[in-house]
Amino acid sequence: MSMPFYVAPEQFMKDKADFARKNIARGRPLVASVYSGGVLICAENQSKSLHKVSEIYDRIAFAGVGRYNEFDSLRRAGVQHADVKGYQFSREDVDARSLANIYAQYMGNIFTHELKPLEVEILVAEVGEGGGPAQLYHILYDGSIMDEDRMSVLGGEAEAISARLADGFDPDWPLDEAVRRSARALGGDRVPLAKELEVAVLARSNGRRAFRRLDEAEVAAALTIAP
Repeated sequence: MSMPFYVAPEQFMKDKADFARKNIARGRPLVASVYSGGVLICAENQSKSLHKVSEIYDRIAFAGVGRYNEFDSLRRAGVQHADVKGYQFSREDVDARSLANIYAQYMGNIFTHELKPLEVEILVAEVGEGGGPAQLYHILYDGSIMDEDRMSVLGGEAEAISARLADGFDPDWPLDEAVRRSARALGGDRVPLAKELEVAVLARSNGRRAFRRLDEAEVAAALTIAP
């Protein structure tokens, strides 16, 4: 009689974590940072239709790296949850913290109980109303959640990108400077072209619908301004 195949639980969880990290790192990274007018999210993405950064609700944005079909399913679920909660209660009851906690619980359950973990990292960002502080919630493939107040980096080479973005970081820098610094942090020695970037903001000046995408011309103009 053959013995059943056995893997220690610690090794099994480690293998799943290694699998998720390796596949997430294959994708292109993403950075989010505060600036004088709100929150900027910048990602390397040449596709014009498959967005890595999207609006969830009034003052809330979603961003993801890794397997597109997996983080887009999470985005759609978040939109549905926010719409239902805002309709049943009030729009003010929809906030990034509660949404990030739901994502973290779901992703943690998948990581713990399913054979294959989600190969994604996601960000839920909210711009404060009336000059309030921004909120950045970075959720990992295993459901771990990090509350970051100045910047967040998702995907491969996160430490190197964070170090480049942190060099001279100013939470009150203007939008053009934030775009330029984010692009340089992503590219390292090579600054990406405007057509290679997807850039969006949660701007306090936009009113209730704070989310806005920057078009290629706006990004190109920011990248060509002298530092």
